[in-house]
Order: sequence, then structure tokens, then C-alpha cells
Amino acid sequence: MIDSINILLADDDLDDCLLFKEALAELPLNTHLETVKDGEYLMQKLTSQTKNQHVLFLDLNMPCKNGIECLLEIKQNEKLKNLPVVILSTSSESEIVETLFKHGSNYYIRKPNEFNSLKKMIYKAILLIQEDKNEPTKRENFVIKLNLDEAKT
Repeated sequence: MIDSINILLADDDLDDCLLFKEALAELPLNTHLETVKDGEYLMQKLTSQTKNQHVLFLDLNMPCKNGIECLLEIKQNEKLKNLPVVILSTSSESEIVETLFKHGSNYYIRKPNEFNSLKKMIYKAILLIQEDKNEPTKRENFVIKLNLDEAKT
């Protein structure tokens, strides 16, 4: 297991970033979080950085360059293509979800309305990424959801 998990969050909504940070702080994980507010800055950061990110949580709707455009660039870049990408979105359109899966996103999380659900989904995504070891995600496991027992606790 990794000593500290380097997480990059790309999201232009400051409230969503704050909620993500608070949820992460409550998890039993040693993490380091960096945030970027748009797709252009995300790609600049990823292509110029020396420190490896262990996982990218990527919002779909961002200014300058959206999440799908960033995902395509990441997966076409030899240096970045193995970076695990978890998409965060308010959308639940099956066409978008399918496109994200086909273009190499590891997981998809529909942003929940409840803080505890968000916390559990982030935790589940990080654990799945650590277990995967660069194995491709199966389509049936692509969308991260909470089962009834997880949602209650």
C-alpha cells in the first residue's frame, strides 16, 4: 500500500472542492490533495509536474477545457495514460457514461446530494484504484454506487 496517496481534483466549483476536501479529511487514509479549477490548468499541471499523482478526480463541466477533452488528452499522452481517472459529474446520461468508459476513465461517480454518500464514494473509488493495479475496469463496475447497506451507515 502507498504511504500517502497523491490526489488531484479538477473542479471549477469551489463548494464542491471544499466538500471533497472535507470528505477526504474524514477518511482513514493518508492523502495529499491538490486542486485545479479548469481543464487548461489541469493539463499544464499534469504535463509539467515531476511528482506523480496516484489518482485524478475529474469534473466533466469545467471552463477552458471540459472533462472529456482532458480525459482524451490524458489517455493519448504516453506519460499520463496510466493515471487513474475517476469522473465526477451531476450528469447521469447513459450516453455520456458510455463515452467516458470507452475513452478510458477508470470509474464514474454521480455527485451525490449527501456529504456521507460523497465520502463513501470517494473512499470506494480510492480503494478500487489501489486494488486495480492498472487492470481495465469492467463495464459493470464502472459506475460507483452505494448499495443499501453502505448508504445507511
